[in-house]
Amino acid sequence: MSQNERLHKYLARCGVASRRKCEVLIAQGHVTVNGKIPGEPGTTIDPNYDVVLVDGKKVLPEELVVIAFHKPPQVLSAVEDASDRDTVISLGPDLGVRLYPVGRLDFASEGLLLLSNDGDLTQKVLHPRYQVEREYEVKIKGEFTSEVLDRLRKGVQLSDGPTKPAHVTIQHRPEMQSNVWLRFVITEGRNRIIRRMCEAVGLSVLRLRRVRVGQVSLGDLKPGKFRYLNAIEKDSLLHPVPPAKPGKKKPVRRPARK
Repeated sequence: MSQNERLHKYLARCGVASRRKCEVLIAQGHVTVNGKIPGEPGTTIDPNYDVVLVDGKKVLPEELVVIAFHKPPQVLSAVEDASDRDTVISLGPDLGVRLYPVGRLDFASEGLLLLSNDGDLTQKVLHPRYQVEREYEVKIKGEFTSEVLDRLRKGVQLSDGPTKPAHVTIQHRPEMQSNVWLRFVITEGRNRIIRRMCEAVGLSVLRLRRVRVGQVSLGDLKPGKFRYLNAIEKDSLLHPVPPAKPGKKKPVRRPARK
């Protein structure tokens, strides 16, 4: 017995793009199902029987590929660049499948970046509902005090709204007040959020390295190198568990009366 699936989700599973971008492709008429352009958003298909084309080319689900890539600084977290700058895809391995960055690291930052051919996985890692942790090591310069640390932990006001409370600890602090290494653990994926948090409290970021996404760690992976994720790591990304809501208890099942 076959099971129907939403078209944009199927396209993401085929490695075409993220779910959101697949919705755009459908709306722009790039996608046909059995020779016809879908007339409604949220169209469902039967993957076993329907023929789906994107710009005239048939798409089929690919075997899931997820790798951990150590992005060097001065490399763009993108598939391609109009200015011909190095991107994580141009520097990454050619595995015979189309890979896409799962999220991003800004141009000057370095560290762990996941690459995958599965848009559904990307959606789950990035969706705010699941609050997947990102861990960073950050070298900062400026007047660093306990008050500044407390502000970073409680959240600071940015141009696009306040940040959520963050887990911030001192990783290394020399005798001099400057050049302190901090460790940030956050669940937000806003653009340049760590750098902007530091700027908001008067600190300059000298170096920023991401070392963990969820249960996937950078480890001793060298810049420009990659590794395949193991089964446990892949499963943790495909089936993230949203954190429990504070004060919400599981219902107690009472025994039936006799």
